[in-house]
Amino acid sequence: MAIKTSINDVSKLSGPEKAAIVLLSLGEDHTRIWEALDDEEIKEVSQAMAGLGTVSASVVEELLVEFVSGMSSTGAIMGSYEQTQRLLNSFMPPEKVDALMEEIRGPAGRTMWDKLGNVNEAVLANYLKNEYPQTVAVVLSKVKSDHAARVLASLPEDFALECVTRMLRMEPVQREILDKIEQTLRTEFMSNLARTSKRDSHEMMAEIFNNFDRQTEARFIAALEERNREAAERIRALMFVFEDLSKLDPGGVQTLLRATGKEQLALALKGASDKLREMFFSNMSERAAKIMREDMESMGPVRLKDVDQAQVAMVQVAKDLAAKGEIMLAGSGSDDELIY
Repeated sequence: MAIKTSINDVSKLSGPEKAAIVLLSLGEDHTRIWEALDDEEIKEVSQAMAGLGTVSASVVEELLVEFVSGMSSTGAIMGSYEQTQRLLNSFMPPEKVDALMEEIRGPAGRTMWDKLGNVNEAVLANYLKNEYPQTVAVVLSKVKSDHAARVLASLPEDFALECVTRMLRMEPVQREILDKIEQTLRTEFMSNLARTSKRDSHEMMAEIFNNFDRQTEARFIAALEERNREAAERIRALMFVFEDLSKLDPGGVQTLLRATGKEQLALALKGASDKLREMFFSNMSERAAKIMREDMESMGPVRLKDVDQAQVAMVQVAKDLAAKGEIMLAGSGSDDELIY
């Protein structure tokens, strides 16, 4: 890399170069600033610092004025979840920081019931359908009526009617029972919801890898394993692939079958394991399964690329149904992890 001989123009400096000059001017007594940077930021600033060369006094002065102006009440600063978490970690116990960040990442609202009012009705219904009808009745009586109506409409009909019956008979709820329900919602539902909304770079990359054909995916995973085995393993654990559909319950399989075109299903199953094929066939009528097998046989040899595309499309349909709360998916990394 070519070393700059002299810097006399602030406008030609990049952001990392400006930061490097300010940090150099502060001297070695400001190590706490470095501690507040993440690894990528340290790398960028260090690289810029190593290639600076001589910086004129006028440039240093102009940059320090710019820096002070930016930190003044009229200047602009940028905040983020990561910056906030780093700042809180400097003076709070880690468990308190985690709890606070989960609260921030979760749905907006001053009280628990305000927060629930901002949760998608399908997601909330998906959680509540596994609770006691009396608990659901209490929850729905505390949220706004229009939101309660949408949640009830998203619940299984018999269960929803049982909840309505409990709401009609409901007497004032004791404070300690209400507190217990709030605590359960906070620990079992809101904290999980906050975690699923925290999308890191590995989750984003897993989504990209999900859309590769299998040869490209294998090539990238193998190359990544050589450079960073931990990252490769984490991405693989976060990926949701076609074979993970084997974890669907019978109701979920049937819902997915209704939402998938017959030609797309036949093509996807051509490349599926025997176990996954049989799971789909067992959730069809005997006649429909027989026709599907015949259709698959009559297709003859098919291109691997076409099978991959059909399987990726089916996985996407399943994710769309899960987002609406119509089915429940378990991620490949954990049998209990839910995708909303």
